[in-house]
Amino acid sequence: MGQLTFDDATPPSPRTLSVSELVQRASRRLEAAFGDVWVEGEVSNLKTPASGHYYFTLKDARAQLPVVMFRLAVSRLEFRVEDGQRLRCRGRVSIYDRQGRFQLTAVTAEPAGVGALQLAFEQLKQKLEAEGLFDPRHKKPLPALPTTVALVTSPTGAALRDMVRVLHARFPVRVVLSPTPVQGSDAPGEIVRALRRADRLGADVIIVGRGGGSLEDLRAFNHEGVARAIFSAVTPIISAVGHEVDVTIADLVADRRAPTPSAAAEMAVPEERELADQLRVHRLRLGRSMSHLLRRRELALERLDRRLGSPAARLDRARLALDEAAAELQASFTRVLGVRRERAVELRSRLAAQEPRARLARDRAALSQLERELSVRLESGLARRRSRLEQLSGRLEALSPLGVLDRGYGLVLDANRSVIRDISTVAPGQLVTVRLAGGELSCRVEEVREKLEEGVSGVIPKTG
Repeated sequence: MGQLTFDDATPPSPRTLSVSELVQRASRRLEAAFGDVWVEGEVSNLKTPASGHYYFTLKDARAQLPVVMFRLAVSRLEFRVEDGQRLRCRGRVSIYDRQGRFQLTAVTAEPAGVGALQLAFEQLKQKLEAEGLFDPRHKKPLPALPTTVALVTSPTGAALRDMVRVLHARFPVRVVLSPTPVQGSDAPGEIVRALRRADRLGADVIIVGRGGGSLEDLRAFNHEGVARAIFSAVTPIISAVGHEVDVTIADLVADRRAPTPSAAAEMAVPEERELADQLRVHRLRLGRSMSHLLRRRELALERLDRRLGSPAARLDRARLALDEAAAELQASFTRVLGVRRERAVELRSRLAAQEPRARLARDRAALSQLERELSVRLESGLARRRSRLEQLSGRLEALSPLGVLDRGYGLVLDANRSVIRDISTVAPGQLVTVRLAGGELSCRVEEVREKLEEGVSGVIPKTG
C-alpha cells in the first residue's frame, strides 16, 4: 500500500482552486494511495435500486464508510448482501465528485467469519424452505419395481461406475445416462438441462449426484436453478451428492436423499435375491393360508350337508310338489278356459245382434210399425176432430147473428154501425140502419114506443 505524503514546503504564491479541481486532486491522491484495499465492517442502510447496483455503509464502533458495488460485481457474489452482515470488501477509495463524498468502490466482498458459500447456502435454504420446496407433502414415492433408472451425473466420474455396478448387481433394470458436468461455473445450467432430459425419458426413477468433495466442489448442487428443476420434475428423484456428511440443497428438495451414489442405487431398485426369498416366503404363507381356507370350506360344506339332508329325498319332495302344482294349474286352466268360452259365445251373440244388416232390418220393421201406428192414430184423430168441428160449426151457426137474421130477425145499427140494444138510446127522427138477411135498410125513426105492459106501449112524441 502506498503512503500518502504532503509537501510541507510553503508555496511562494498560493493559487485559488475551484471545488472540482480540489476534489479531483484529492481523489487522485486517494486512489493512488488506496487503489486496492480490504475493509471490514458491518453493513447498514443497504439500498438495491432497479439498476442492480448496491449502495450501503460499512461501519464499526467509531466510524462509517459509504460503499458502492456496481451490478457486474454484484452478479459475481455467491450470497445476498443484507443489513447486519459483517463483510470484508475489496476495492478502491475515491471521492464522488458530485457530492464530494468519500467512498469505497467495491469490486468483491465476502462474509467475515463465515464463508461466502456457506452463507449463500443458508440464505437459499431459508428462502426455499419458506416457499415449501422441502415440504414432505410434495415428496413423490419411489416405484417398487422400476424397469428404467436414469442417472444424471458426470460420464467420467467414479459415481457413475458405482451406481451402474450396484444397479446391475441387484436387479435386471435398464440404465439410461443423461450426462452433465457436476463441477465448474457452467455446471448448474448443465445439470438443469440434464434433469429435464431425464424427466422426458419416461424413466421410473432418476438419480442425480456425484462423489464427495469440498463445499466449493459441491456448489453446483446448492444452486437455486438446480433445486427448482428437481422440484418441478414429474419423475421421482433421488439425490446422492457427496458423502454422508455432505448435505446440499438438492438433497433437501429431492424426493429421497441417499448418503452416497451407491446407496442411491440400492435405494432405487430392490435386490433380486431378496425378492426371490420374499416370494418363496409369500408362497409358503399363501399355501398354508389356502390349505386352512380349503379345510374351513370343507367343514362348512359338511355342516350344510347335514342340515340339508339327503338330496334324493329333497328331490322327491320337490317332484311331488311339482306334480301337485301342475294338477292345480291344469284345473285352473280348464276353469278359466270354460269361462272364456262362455264369454266368447255371449260376445258372438251380442256381436251378431249388433251386425249392421240385422240392425237395419230391425230398424225397418220398427219404422213400418211406427208408420202403421201413426196412420191409425192420424185417421182416428182426424175423425174425432171432424166430428168436433161439425159440432162446433152447428153451435156457431146457432149463435151467429147472421143465423138469427135468416129466421126473420134484424139488427138495428146507429150511425156508428153499433148495435142498438136499448130503446132509450134512440130518439125520433134518428137515422138508423136495419140489417136483414138479404141486406140493409136506411130508416128514420118516426116515433119511439116504450113497452109498458103486455099489449100496451108508450109513445115518445117526435121532438123538434
